Amino acid sequence: MIVITGANGQLGRLVVDHLLRRGVPAAQIVAAVRQPAKAADLAALGVQVREADYNRPDTLRTAFSGARKLLLISSSEIGQRLPQHRAVIDAARAAEVELLAYTSLLRADSTPLALGQEHAATEASIAASGLPTVILRNGWYTENYLASVAPALQHGAFIGSAGQGRIASAARDDFAEAAAVVLSSEGHAGRVYELAGDESYTLAELAAELSRQAGRTVPYVDLPPAEFAAALKGAGLPAPLAELLADSDAGAARGGLWDQGHQLSALIGRATTPLAPLMAAARAALAG
Repeated sequence: MIVITGANGQLGRLVVDHLLRRGVPAAQIVAAVRQPAKAADLAALGVQVREADYNRPDTLRTAFSGARKLLLISSSEIGQRLPQHRAVIDAARAAEVELLAYTSLLRADSTPLALGQEHAATEASIAASGLPTVILRNGWYTENYLASVAPALQHGAFIGSAGQGRIASAARDDFAEAAAVVLSSEGHAGRVYELAGDESYTLAELAAELSRQAGRTVPYVDLPPAEFAAALKGAGLPAPLAELLADSDAGAARGGLWDQGHQLSALIGRATTPLAPLMAAARAALAG
């Protein structure tokens, strides 16, 4: 039995989909979710849906019953992640899982991104648990930047703080497939995978691709991190998220989102998804 935490989220649902594509019987997949009613479509596929709230350890123990492998998808509640993740680790130990996989951050032990602190602490807690583990250090999802396509087209500029830093991003689906590969095959215990896209780009190059596809010039405007955060707040983003995005761009400027190891494409057995088609799909979604 394979348990996926956070299975109602964008990444979790894709992992479930890839497990099914790889021939894992639906009855052997557990979608561990905070709100089971929102996973009715997964239940309709034959996937087991169980309540699992990171803040309620009793639900975790029940949800993980019978689990052989477990994927801990990192919590979205930045600042609360470590105690939540520790609750999952404790429940995984109680369930005596044979493999605990965790979605961490690219080079979490040395990243310049503040986002890495909770990931590094979680990795330490996992190591201390004594469980067989595999760490999936995910790089940046291309979709993180494509969320800015609409405002960039509206305001005539793509803004950020990444300078000339190269970003080796990949599609969220690429990372989900890698997790499914690890969960549905053997030989991964004890591994730490640094996962990133095969190609890389600067935000100026991303803006150039947007300009090419849009048929008009959309320049990249590089801002100091404080100004970028202020602009994001002015656009309506919550202050913590704005500060996080600005810090992540500043980290990218220092090489924090760049990698040439090609471990992601090696795991999934194909090239990672390039920027251009993902941007085209994002633009089509805006038009549709």
